[in-house]
Amino acid sequence: MKTPELFGVAILFVSFALAKEKAPLPKDLPAYGPEKPSQAPAVKATKLENGLTVWLISEPGFPKVSFAVAARGGMAADPADRPGISELLSKALDQGTKSRTAKQIAEEIQAAGGDIDIQAGKDAIVVSTSFLSSQTDGALTVLADVLENASFPDNEVALAKRNLADSLRQREAEPSFLAARAMARVLFGDNPYHVTAPTQESVEAATSTDLRRIYGQRFRPDQALLVVVGDFENDKMTDLLNAKFAAWKAPAEAPVVVQARFSNTLKPVVSLVPRPNSVQTTLWFGTLGPLRSDPDYEAADVANAIYGGTFSSRLVSNIREDKGYTYAAFGLVHTYRAAGVLITRADVRNEVTPASVNEMTYELNRLATTSPTEEELATARRYLVGIEAIQLQSRASVAGELANLWVLDLPPEEIGAYGQRVARITAAQVDTAARKYFPASRARIVVVGEEKIVRDAFELYGLPVETLH
Repeated sequence: MKTPELFGVAILFVSFALAKEKAPLPKDLPAYGPEKPSQAPAVKATKLENGLTVWLISEPGFPKVSFAVAARGGMAADPADRPGISELLSKALDQGTKSRTAKQIAEEIQAAGGDIDIQAGKDAIVVSTSFLSSQTDGALTVLADVLENASFPDNEVALAKRNLADSLRQREAEPSFLAARAMARVLFGDNPYHVTAPTQESVEAATSTDLRRIYGQRFRPDQALLVVVGDFENDKMTDLLNAKFAAWKAPAEAPVVVQARFSNTLKPVVSLVPRPNSVQTTLWFGTLGPLRSDPDYEAADVANAIYGGTFSSRLVSNIREDKGYTYAAFGLVHTYRAAGVLITRADVRNEVTPASVNEMTYELNRLATTSPTEEELATARRYLVGIEAIQLQSRASVAGELANLWVLDLPPEEIGAYGQRVARITAAQVDTAARKYFPASRARIVVVGEEKIVRDAFELYGLPVETLH
């Protein structure tokens, strides 16, 4: 899945309903119709006079416009002594410019019917906003000011640091956060992709000067994309963008170095993050997978859906529906510009930790050795095609997905091409991808929980357990 959080929220939401006794489905339900992949939007690609790449999608009618600006260089580009500083930059970016205070920025954007959202990923920082099309001129002036002239006032940076430190302490109390951070470390080692969030030390050490320097390196028109989706005319919007961004120039220094494709040989080791007195065990199996641009990406995505990516998947049917070990178990596909990752995750009761490991290992190996049934294959294809259609219902979502495709060096036509390829995936292609990516022997295991419970569980399998701190 390209956005696994949606599936995670959905499966948790329906778990309680499905935990009850199942009612039989009516016998006269109509057959499923054919999958209908999303259509690629009509994109007009252009470059502004300052070198900024622009993708325009004109959709007259509903009077709103959505913008997404992707600037290369996310957490994988952070200085080694400031890991995760990109997240702090994203929190402080719209908190003041040379001519506007944080309050003025918020008030002007809100008066136009929108707000600004800024997210730091591994490969880029994305700035998103939507507002009324009638307010485009004024709101675009504010957006351009933030992208060109963010000033990172000391008082606003100090507030952003306090808020981020508090948020980080809260996240560090969550087993899923600890598991994600540990898994990134064991998969990527010292590669910059191991950074999933800042540390308390990097937040404390960061200064306004640090943020201004990094902002100047990354927010440059020759290394950014602007996506515009909504109610406008292409020529008028191009003229407006040229006018608003005329002062934004690329600096003379070299841009951020883009990550090269990552590869690694993984050893079958269990990594333990101790969580004293925990009443459940958090299990993550992780391995390297395909890039979004790889020819077997869709086959791996379908394989994952069969294994653990849908409500009726093999893993969910096994350890949730049949055995009741967990309320939520699922497999996820993450893709970055230079790496792909396959994750299996489940939170299980302490007493069933050994049995859960056994079943998760069994299902990984079963996928790699047992072809899907026609029903499993059809269900997985329908799910992936359908979930993409749901995700791309809003203009803001389309803008965000197009920005993500650009970060991954993929064209805008990929929106339509992905679903078409998924709909054509065969059982033989799934078998090939499953044998390549899913055998349990390829996976590293990260466990968050009570140390004795974990060590006793894995002693049964003869796997060494290393403690992470």
